[in-house]
Amino acid sequence: MNAILGQTLVLLALLTAAVGSVLGFTSGFKKNDAALQWARRMAYAFSALMIGANVLMVYALLTHDFSVSYVAQVGSRATPTWVTVVSLWSSLEGSILFWGAILGLYVGGAVYWSRNKHPEVMPWALGILLACSVFFAFLIAGPANPFHVVPNPPADGPGANPLLQNHILMVVHPPALYLGYVGMTVPFAFAVAALMAGRLGPDLLKSLRQWLLVPWMFLTVGIVLGGWWAYEVLGWGGYWAWDPVENASLLPWLTATAAVHSILVVERKGILKGWTVTLVLATFLLTILGTFMTRSGVFNSVHSFTQSDIGPTFLGFLGFGLVFSVLLLAARIGTLEAEGRIDDAKSRESFFLVQNLIFVGLTFTVLIGTVFPLIVEAVKGVQISVGEPYFNRMAIPLGVALLFVMGIGPALPWGRSSRQEAVRAVLPPLAGAAVVTAIGVALGARSPWLILTLLTGGYTLQVTLKEMFLPVRQRLKGGRNSLGQALTSLVGPGRRRFGGYVVHLGVVLVMVAIGVSSTHKVTAETTLPPGGSTTLGPYTLTFLGTQDRVEPHRRSTIAQVEVKKGTESLGILEPAMNHYFTRREPIGTPAVHSTVKEDIYLSMMSIDGKGNLGLRAFLEPMVGWIWFGTAIIVLGSLLSMWPRRSLATASARSRQPVAAGGPAPDNVEPAA
Repeated sequence: MNAILGQTLVLLALLTAAVGSVLGFTSGFKKNDAALQWARRMAYAFSALMIGANVLMVYALLTHDFSVSYVAQVGSRATPTWVTVVSLWSSLEGSILFWGAILGLYVGGAVYWSRNKHPEVMPWALGILLACSVFFAFLIAGPANPFHVVPNPPADGPGANPLLQNHILMVVHPPALYLGYVGMTVPFAFAVAALMAGRLGPDLLKSLRQWLLVPWMFLTVGIVLGGWWAYEVLGWGGYWAWDPVENASLLPWLTATAAVHSILVVERKGILKGWTVTLVLATFLLTILGTFMTRSGVFNSVHSFTQSDIGPTFLGFLGFGLVFSVLLLAARIGTLEAEGRIDDAKSRESFFLVQNLIFVGLTFTVLIGTVFPLIVEAVKGVQISVGEPYFNRMAIPLGVALLFVMGIGPALPWGRSSRQEAVRAVLPPLAGAAVVTAIGVALGARSPWLILTLLTGGYTLQVTLKEMFLPVRQRLKGGRNSLGQALTSLVGPGRRRFGGYVVHLGVVLVMVAIGVSSTHKVTAETTLPPGGSTTLGPYTLTFLGTQDRVEPHRRSTIAQVEVKKGTESLGILEPAMNHYFTRREPIGTPAVHSTVKEDIYLSMMSIDGKGNLGLRAFLEPMVGWIWFGTAIIVLGSLLSMWPRRSLATASARSRQPVAAGGPAPDNVEPAA
């Protein structure tokens, strides 16, 4: 019953998306308001049907309905409830179904949010949104159908992949990543609509920015949570390995970040319209490429699904999208006329362009390193790999350059400025660069690239803090605002500008933390008998023994290791080896003790017949600052895109007269 009902819901979703897409394009070509209204209704119906299909699948998983093919594939009566729910996105068919639910949420949200906006472009945007929905509904109804009927249902199933049962982060990491990937469909639709209509005015630009920031924030969170999951589960002591699937998520993030900054230049100077739209189109295409990498089986990765039949379908959709985008840009990019130009190389807008070019260069660097082995194998039949040395050698210099431009850009004024004004703007932050570098060297930094990271990070940090609180200083200088009123203005009218610099602050922390953690890691590998000890930096690790824990879905062997610093005991860490009853190979779970300064990371490699522990231990400096910096990025993103009316009280308090030379409105003076 559940299988038949699920198939019905998916087929109806496919039908409503197809009809709605045709109606949307009809409205765009013929200016037919009735067709537009019906297209909106079809969009709402698609959203409801896709969400309903997902709710039905979760119900089938929870009730162990093994007559549904996907439940028979990943379900198990022994797994905990949270694992059963997470099983929805633990395998290929369920992940595509979940993609459909997220797409339904975005389609319904975009249609509702824009119901009274952009009448000249919404027919095109709606047509594109629902055309993309047709493709994914077709996948779910056909090649990736999770609702096949199992004629003779088994009494139990194997459960989800043990790697996905091994940590609670799997509850949030895939949804965050999907919210980022799928959400890029909305700005793609708006960008195509802008080209079709031949206009990218201030209101549409604002919507494009909002709908780009939302998935950008989720994609940022998803990428970092993926690194955190790898750090907490895989036991190798790292969070990023330039894995092809990791790279696949990074690629659209790079172009989306460039597009967010390019939009600010369009708002301020009226230039780079065609470039901005191109970046948005490229971001969507890279999400499709990333999805192909993950779900086609062409890459061997811990993050990817096994070989599947949907790879050629995704590749066809990607090819069609690429050809469509190139032809559309060739035919319509000339309709988005620039309203100004870059007049001065030492201006803020010129460094926005430099920053965009670095982002694009980094995107191509990662893309080439990721897909080159596939091209070689397809052409020559030879398997090769492009490893971490290539990516580090190419990406680290570009990353340091980005960090520097992130500081020098906001330090410079918009438009023309004299040489003296430019020098006065860019010299003071050198003090911050010197201070941060001196602290780093005093604490042991010796790597040339780390010192460059500290230099550029210190420079950008001073610029960011100065620009972040510039409105407060200007309001206080005018003498008409109290300190409380001035501070409140940051989350009132100036919240978008303030939020942008909060994001920059988080990025500086993350990049410096990555630099420190990747160059100052301490590693030890040893075998300890019960009662034996080893050292890890200033810490002493003593193996106390093991204990076994049996759960319905697994048996765990847990090592107990006491950690001391001098004579002070910091507690007992418990790395484990988990044996899942439905799988042959055990899976380890490392134990991590985090402090503000560093992490003590223990990974259990083996326990022999005599009870000796094979232990791999790492001392990881500043890793916790990566997660903390990401939280700051999310906070800044929320501040930057939160609707103004939600902060009405704060805004009212801050609407006090400002002295001449006070801060510009947040939609006039965006952060770099």
